[in-house]
Amino acid sequence: MQVTETLNSGLKREIKVIVPASDLEAKLVARLSDAKGKARINGFRPGKVPMQHMRKMYGKSFMAEVVNEILTSSTREILAERGEKSAMQPEVVMTEDEKEAEKILAGGVDFEFKLNYEVIPAIEIKDFSGVSVTRQVYDVPEADIEEQVRKVTADAREYEVKQGKADLWDKVTINYLGKVDGEPFDGGTAEGSDLILGSGQFIPGFEEQLVGLKAGDEKVISVKFPDAYQAAHLAGKDATFDVKVNEVSKPDSTEVNDEIAKKLGVESADRLREIIRGQIESQFGQMTRQKVKRELLDALDGTYQFDAPSNLVEAEFDNIWNQVNRDLQEAGRSFADEETTEEEARAEYRRLAERRVRLGLVLAEIGEKAKVQISDEEMQRALFETVRRFPGNQQQEIFEFYRGNPQALSSIRAPLFEEKVVDHLLTQISVTDKKVSKEELLADDEPAEGAAKAKKAAPKKKAEPKAKAETSDDAEPKKAAPKKKAAAKDAE
Repeated sequence: MQVTETLNSGLKREIKVIVPASDLEAKLVARLSDAKGKARINGFRPGKVPMQHMRKMYGKSFMAEVVNEILTSSTREILAERGEKSAMQPEVVMTEDEKEAEKILAGGVDFEFKLNYEVIPAIEIKDFSGVSVTRQVYDVPEADIEEQVRKVTADAREYEVKQGKADLWDKVTINYLGKVDGEPFDGGTAEGSDLILGSGQFIPGFEEQLVGLKAGDEKVISVKFPDAYQAAHLAGKDATFDVKVNEVSKPDSTEVNDEIAKKLGVESADRLREIIRGQIESQFGQMTRQKVKRELLDALDGTYQFDAPSNLVEAEFDNIWNQVNRDLQEAGRSFADEETTEEEARAEYRRLAERRVRLGLVLAEIGEKAKVQISDEEMQRALFETVRRFPGNQQQEIFEFYRGNPQALSSIRAPLFEEKVVDHLLTQISVTDKKVSKEELLADDEPAEGAAKAKKAAPKKKAEPKAKAETSDDAEPKKAAPKKKAAAKDAE
């Protein structure tokens, strides 16, 4: 096999490979000889089929197999011999002339092809001793824990009709009609809907305006949908609700005791508080983690500057750009609405793609040098967690898809590996804990990676964590119509 480098420019490589016809013939003969002893062909005893007859029957199909094996093995061997890592699977360029291809399969000419690829640049890992980050820590006060406990237990209480004005934690039965720009919207109307004031079931600012109303009262309530509202066409919009109060009920007790906890499937009030505390602290802890990780990545981004493989950048940009356009379409917005242009957004998101690819390569190199490994148990747990998000009737199908698709499985492994590398780095650098307020932790600091700092299309917002008596790690989205809370027994 003759291997010649025909292009070496930056990260781009082109390798010309010529496999002599004699080598192809030798591999074909070996394959035919092996098959000869196993072939069962009418008119011939086992093992006595003439080689010429074997060649006539199987020559082309066996030669096609030989060619495919050469393409697979030679690509791997050439990269190994050159000490290079290809950023993506090398592109194989072969003749497209059918007559020429027939000659190759017939063993009449040399097999010539080219490999086009980009190499992963050599990355020299630098000393981390000078890297320092600040980890924002929020200590959740007891009052916040107690408030969330009351919200979780609100549905488990008994309520009786009361005369007079509604107080916080009373239950009101209401009719409402929601409007945006004076027009009703889908999902914004209901009759006889029960709502516990203070439960946080409705969008922010809604429940507070019902306190003080009594049965028969009507009121127009003005609110604004959160920027991160799950219905994109309503996100950030001002709205009004025409509300009529049908009935006001008061809880039999506001005390959180063991009896209430047992109604929710938890053995005691103390255990319920423990569950809620764990959920809230975990969710704030995730925000702490996100911020310290961002600061660490910013530090790495400032330290490692090199050209990233263009094919990886292009693939990452396509993913980002497709998501941006989906988000804008769902929100019914344009680049002009985001105070930018498509050209400016493209440029910014391409810079984001370059950063992500570059940092991904740096983290991969750090992880390899540190011998970071993902165990089978960790992969299995992550796979089950991924499958669990799909409806029950699809879970087995999704499970089999991942188990039989190494590329799909790598999409689960990659974030696990990244997080373990970040964990490793946090043990190597200087980390200073800083106590902050909830507002400081929730503040969405402008990320260094991102398109147009003041003009970012389809921006990502952070929501305040909220503990629930549920197994899901995802916070339940607030809707125009209230949604009943799940039983606390699911919390464990």
